[in-house]
Amino acid sequence: MASSRPFAIRRVPGFTTIAIICFALLYMPLAPLVVYSFNAGTSIALWEGFSSRWYEAAWQNDLVQEATIRSFVIATLASLFSTILATMAALGTTRTQPFPGQTAIYAMINQPLMVPEVVTAVALLIFFAIIKTATDYYGLAYLVGAHTAFCIPFAYLPIRARLEGMDLTLETAAADLYATPWNTFRRITLPLLLPGVLAGAMLAFVISLDDVIITEFVKAAGQDTLPTYMLGQLRRQMTPEVNAISTALLAISVVLVTIVFLLSRNRAK
Repeated sequence: MASSRPFAIRRVPGFTTIAIICFALLYMPLAPLVVYSFNAGTSIALWEGFSSRWYEAAWQNDLVQEATIRSFVIATLASLFSTILATMAALGTTRTQPFPGQTAIYAMINQPLMVPEVVTAVALLIFFAIIKTATDYYGLAYLVGAHTAFCIPFAYLPIRARLEGMDLTLETAAADLYATPWNTFRRITLPLLLPGVLAGAMLAFVISLDDVIITEFVKAAGQDTLPTYMLGQLRRQMTPEVNAISTALLAISVVLVTIVFLLSRNRAK
């Protein structure tokens, strides 16, 4: 009797062709974006020679600098807070015995993924408007809070997936040796969980960095982030400066993904 080989998706007829088509559809639109960011002219569709003038213009643009700093501050804080909350939620939903309402809690945590973003934005707008009326405060804390709430499920999913794939043997052994729950978490669970935490934090950071809808609804005057600044520029006059900013954001995203991949691979070894 012929020995049966284990199933491998790569041996399915047409898999390679479909994969190439998918990657082409995903990444081919990025090529004109990068190329025309080096256009010497003012057109985004007519090549007029190679130049880095638009990167220089973006670098020297005070509004771009302010929006960039604001975006990174909001994204960093939102990533930090959402990752902490997501880690606590993942521990609470995986390191406990099944209990009534667990599925409902899981659905509530992932609610921003299932509800249209504009609905979440309107809800946050109303909620924060009540607080603004009561406190007369209009700072960046609202944007940080809104981004944190929206990013929690994005950080939660990789952290929960990592926890579900972890062996409980070491944690059980630590408990048998009378380690406190905190010491068990700090010395065993957290180091093993770190790749998932890094992936969740990176994902939350990227989601916060490029968010437009929630930011547009929640921000006050003078609180433009980089994506909302670019949206405003599109409404006025489209120039390759927007391409240059987008290319810079793309490069930052690639660097972040590469760093997290390398760290995760090293931890896996």
